[in-house]
Formats: sequence, C-alpha cells, structure tokens
Amino acid sequence: MSYTYEELKGKTVAELREIAAGIKHEAVQGYTQLNKEHLLVALCKALNIDTHVHRKVVAAGVDKSKTKAQMKELKKKRDVALGAHDHAQLKAVRRQMHKLKRALRRTAAPQ
Repeated sequence: MSYTYEELKGKTVAELREIAAGIKHEAVQGYTQLNKEHLLVALCKALNIDTHVHRKVVAAGVDKSKTKAQMKELKKKRDVALGAHDHAQLKAVRRQMHKLKRALRRTAAPQ
C-alpha cells in the first residue's frame, strides 16, 4: 500500500512500527528503537515519499505584488517619520505594516 506523508504523520508509533516491520530497507533498521519523528523520516526515505510539507495558497483577496509595493511605500514613510521624530506617525505606519505582513502570512498558511 502506498502512503502519503500526511497519512504517516497521523499514525501512532505502534502503527508506524508495524509498517516498518514489513519493509526491508536499511533506513528502517532498528525501527523498534526509533521515536516517531525519526521513524517517520526513515519510513519516508524507505518508501521514497517527499517529506516536504506543501503549503496551499489561499486566495483571500490579497494581491501579493500589490501588498509588497505598499510595504515599500510604508517603509519610506517609516524612515521619514523616524528622521522627523514623529512618534504618532511612526506608530501608525508600523501598525499598517504589521497588518499587511499578517495578511501575507495568512495567505501562505498551511491548510
């Protein structure tokens, strides 16, 4: 039976050890002594499964290039506010930057 990384990750250590018992590969030698994290990596190696976690991009109405352009403008405003010692403007600009960064991170969050 073929497995995916997510299926294996959802299994218990006992289930992973049962799977490893049926595999003749040097990566899973000593599987009874491995913890879940190491056993998972060994099984993925033996079964040729990609361990890289792929992220799904969520289209939450955020245009990445437009948001990054806004960030550049805000950085310029931030530098001006720093030079002028305008703390109120600096705080406002930093809050806007924070909101934009959070929106970008939310679009790349794993699903």
